Amino acid sequence: MTQEIGTLSPSALLEVLDELASLVDNAKPVFMSQDVRVDRQALVGLVDELRHGLPSAVERSDELLRQAQDELDDARRSGEETLAVARQRALELVEQEQVVAQANARAADIVAEAEQQATKLRADADSYCDARLESFADDLATLTAQVQAGRAKLAERLGPDAGRPRWDHVRDPEWPEES
Repeated sequence: MTQEIGTLSPSALLEVLDELASLVDNAKPVFMSQDVRVDRQALVGLVDELRHGLPSAVERSDELLRQAQDELDDARRSGEETLAVARQRALELVEQEQVVAQANARAADIVAEAEQQATKLRADADSYCDARLESFADDLATLTAQVQAGRAKLAERLGPDAGRPRWDHVRDPEWPEES
């Protein structure tokens, strides 16, 4: 396999490893031993390819892993921020609802208090009017008694036969002449 050193892709690295394994598997065995004879130049060439290609592939893998971790961290932060905003909004809505409920309760208390005051004011006004009317009735009774007493006095002076004078029979008084 011939690729430029230092630019091996992950699949190219696997191919080099496969070639290395194939080289060992296909090597000629040494007589009466488990050892094998391998083409030194081919083996060194494959190991050099791995030695030069593996660090860049590992770096590339590390970079991809860092990018993935950064994206995961960003997503996690974004999710936590979204969750925090949602919790804050939920709290605001709950507080707003509590404020509305408290305002409604306070308004109901104010209305009830106003109705109680209005009932008391009506009762006080009715009592005042009743007292004034009773006072007027007493004054009228006193005035009626005075009028009746005055009429009785007048009837005594006039006598039983006096009757009422007719105004059309009353003579004009004589007035002194002007000088």
